[in-house]
Amino acid sequence: MKRIAIAAITVATLAGAAHNASAQDSPWLLRLRAVNLSPADKSTPLGGAGSADRITVEQRIIPELDVSYAFTPNWSAELVLTYPQKHDVMLDGAVIGSFKHLPPTLLAQYRFTPLGQFTPYLGAGINYTRISADHLLGGAATLDDHSVGAALQAGVDYRINAHWSLNVDLKRVNIRSDVTVAGATVSKVKVDPTLFALGVGYRF
Repeated sequence: MKRIAIAAITVATLAGAAHNASAQDSPWLLRLRAVNLSPADKSTPLGGAGSADRITVEQRIIPELDVSYAFTPNWSAELVLTYPQKHDVMLDGAVIGSFKHLPPTLLAQYRFTPLGQFTPYLGAGINYTRISADHLLGGAATLDDHSVGAALQAGVDYRINAHWSLNVDLKRVNIRSDVTVAGATVSKVKVDPTLFALGVGYRF
């Protein structure tokens, strides 16, 4: 009877260890983040005259979902997703309209050797932003319907246990668009947001 009890305890211990190891070694990581999107607000003079940077875009906090897959202990791919986000557009501080953008981003990520429970990482990749529902100056002005640009990333994960982690993440994304009136470009806008995020991760 004593041997059976010892065997049962041993099996349970090994099963638990295997489960934890499996979770830790899983290549899939899902994160949910709250992101502060802060545009660079750079623009050329309207119609080529006057001062620059008169066009600005609303700063917002948006939700973000990302999925990471680890090819090796150091190298991962990360797909960053959200739903279409609406932003007001201002000219000299006055709202002149709004637009929606959907900005999926794909990043290659290098994860450094963990420092205790901390795992820092760097990433670089590409962003594709789909711009829609743009309504500026009562419909007189429009934006390009898409933007393709580079994305850079730095962050750190803090491991709570085999499954759960906390995350701090910083990205810089190139998003550019021309403002057009009657088919003519009147200003080139660099939204180029900096995205600071806090989130939680779950490793399957």
